[in-house]
Amino acid sequence: MPRRIFPAFLMLGAALAQPAVADPAPNQLANGTYHCEVYALGVFIHLGDIVIEGDTYRGPFHFGAPPEPYKYELSPEGEVTWLGPLGGFTSGGNSVDITQVTKNSKQAASFDIIMREASGNYSATTCDKQ
Repeated sequence: MPRRIFPAFLMLGAALAQPAVADPAPNQLANGTYHCEVYALGVFIHLGDIVIEGDTYRGPFHFGAPPEPYKYELSPEGEVTWLGPLGGFTSGGNSVDITQVTKNSKQAASFDIIMREASGNYSATTCDKQ
C-alpha cells in the first residue's frame, strides 16, 4: 500500500467509528440537557436545566436529582406545550406565553421560552442543549 493512501484509511476508520446519532422524531425535541439562561442587567443568569427524554421533560432544576417527568407536545410549527409545571416559569403568578423551538437537530438544539411575569412584563429565556 502506498504511503499517501494510509492517512486516508485512518480518516475513514475514524469517521466510521463515530456513533450514529439520529435526528429527533418530528414531534419531539432532541434528547438531552438544556441549559436555560436569561440576559438581564448586563449578565447571563442561569435559570436551571431542563432534561428532555422522548416526549417527557424534567425541570427546570439547579442542583440534585431532577424532578419527576411530565409530558410535553411539539407542534409541526415548532411550538412546545408543557403539560406540567415548569418551575418558576409557571409559579408565583408567572405563565409561559409561548415556547418556540429555534433549532432541533442532532448537531444543535435550542428553544426560547417567553414568560409573562405576574407584573405583566415579558421576559425571554434561551435554553440550549449541552
